[in-house]
Amino acid sequence: MEETLTIQLPGKTRQILNRTSEELARDVRLYAALMLFRLGKLSSGAAAEMAGVPRVMFLDLCAEYDIPVSQITGDDLSKELASV
Repeated sequence: MEETLTIQLPGKTRQILNRTSEELARDVRLYAALMLFRLGKLSSGAAAEMAGVPRVMFLDLCAEYDIPVSQITGDDLSKELASV
């Protein structure tokens, strides 16, 4: 089930960004999904669904925007590999 969210923007925002209403709506959905994923509020699958893109494409977009897709640290990885 989809829900509609209405946001108010300054009058010239769309023109400054040179985007149609549809393009701006798609951009805002994507950017919100990326941020919610980055903050740990959504899984990559849920964020991809919110953004309206396949999960693999969402993960590629995370890389493009320098958003880490794993929370594991180098030390944690070394410990994990040492225990194998």
